[in-house]
Amino acid sequence: MNSSTRTIFDQLADWAEAGVLFAIAALVTLTLRYLLLRAMSRITQPDTPGYIAFHSLRLPSALWCLAASLTFTLHYADLTGKAAKWVAGSSFTFLVVSMCVVSSQLVVRIWTLTAASRGLRFAVSGVAKAVIHVFILLLGSTALLRYFDISVTPILTALGVGGLAVALALRDTLANFFAGIHILVEAPLNIGDFIRLSSGEEGTVSDIGWRTTRVLTGSNNVILIPNEKITSSILTNFAMPDNKMTTDVAILTAFDADVGRVIRIAAEEARETQNVRADFEPVVLFDPGVTPTHLQFKVIVQINDRRQAGGVQSDLRLRIFQRFQREGIPLPPIEPVSRTSYATDRN
Repeated sequence: MNSSTRTIFDQLADWAEAGVLFAIAALVTLTLRYLLLRAMSRITQPDTPGYIAFHSLRLPSALWCLAASLTFTLHYADLTGKAAKWVAGSSFTFLVVSMCVVSSQLVVRIWTLTAASRGLRFAVSGVAKAVIHVFILLLGSTALLRYFDISVTPILTALGVGGLAVALALRDTLANFFAGIHILVEAPLNIGDFIRLSSGEEGTVSDIGWRTTRVLTGSNNVILIPNEKITSSILTNFAMPDNKMTTDVAILTAFDADVGRVIRIAAEEARETQNVRADFEPVVLFDPGVTPTHLQFKVIVQINDRRQAGGVQSDLRLRIFQRFQREGIPLPPIEPVSRTSYATDRN
């Protein structure tokens, strides 16, 4: 057997030995990982640091096991030259990638809990989480480039040349992304706000993503609105400066109704209506007053949220109508519709 054949056999033997060592190390480390995560799942409670750590370490811990197994293999196996360099580079890559994953998940979860406790609703939006992930990913990519001694200049040059073509192809997507950043910085709306666009879309903001903003309508449907449309449209935010707002209900009576009693009854019933703010005294106006067919009043109340307006108006109308019936307040007469006129209207 010549020397070249022996060299090939020696290399195969070295790789076989390295494979066995790697398999043993991976089996041991993955078993320890399984037992540790299982123990953590039993003792952790939701929304606690241990719970956050448990969910953040599930995927990165597997990469740590692979990195540790490669390091063990490199230390005890007879690997030299390119093989040793490849194993060391793979171990470092697994370590950096896992650190990026766990760091981004931990930062996002801690950021979300802190923002929720301080009432910073914009901080839990999708675009804020995307910015955190991209920033940590850039740090990890820089560490890998420095480890493998790859010059950043050619990469930046290639990105500069191809960046123009990519920017033109993804013009709308990039415009919506930067519009999402603009929404985060200027904060014209937050998650949970009730908004209306000049184009007619309205609802509660459920998420601000990197490309679209999700709005939940009253019919429990979600409208996906491009971020650029929000920043370029006339936007009404009913949560600014706060959620409370005034609403009114029209009251109709006959000409011979006692105006003073009507005003008193309307004010009393308004105070007793559910979801009406107690710190705002209801206002009853004789508006528009005398009409050709009836007397008309307007009662104005204040509520905590615009989404309560329909229910408050319905409850207040019902309470006033029932009170009028009990106290004999006359309602406007309803002229009967003749069959001839009804048939004419149908035709």
